[in-house]
Amino acid sequence: MLRGSIGFAGVSIAGFAVWAFAGRFLAAHVGAPGLYLACAIAFITLSGLALHPLVRGPGSLGRFYKIFIPAFGSYAIAWSAVWFAFRFGAGEWLGSLAGSVVLTGMIARGLKSYRSIVKVCVIVFVLHSAGYFFGRRLMQWMAASTAEGLKNGHVSALPKLCWGLLYGLGVGAGLGYAFFSFQSEPSGASLIIGSSTKKIDENSCRT
Repeated sequence: MLRGSIGFAGVSIAGFAVWAFAGRFLAAHVGAPGLYLACAIAFITLSGLALHPLVRGPGSLGRFYKIFIPAFGSYAIAWSAVWFAFRFGAGEWLGSLAGSVVLTGMIARGLKSYRSIVKVCVIVFVLHSAGYFFGRRLMQWMAASTAEGLKNGHVSALPKLCWGLLYGLGVGAGLGYAFFSFQSEPSGASLIIGSSTKKIDENSCRT
């Protein structure tokens, strides 16, 4: 979770930088969907470099991208569809829920493990929502309380990047928990392996 949180925080700052520094240009030329797509591409491209150690074993970079690209792409589509339908308020909460469920389900599918998926979905949703809503609150507070927070009626770059930081910390922690949970052996399997090893050792001693 610590690796995911710190790694994805850096990724998120870069992803939010697209909005902070090029948002108005992209929105004017390709519209809001184009802006969202540009941010999603930044997230997906950089996440592999920062988070691939979350996948255990050799070839983790390629295996991570194989799991994460469809997972985050589906998350972005689910989030955007709900947000565009309901907008601020209900759209954000429903988008957080839908996005968290889709993201978790796709990671589980990629790792071929659905153990404790309901629990993982709940934790990812809580961490995702905490990062998103506390980050948005921080951005609004910074924009309202500092002279540089608003420029020409628009939120300046720094508050947006701070939102990206908190969003990344929350979502990254959720990603770390999901990858850890779906790659961990069931407790029963460990007991069976331990019991089998003990029997082998006993037989070796008898021999």
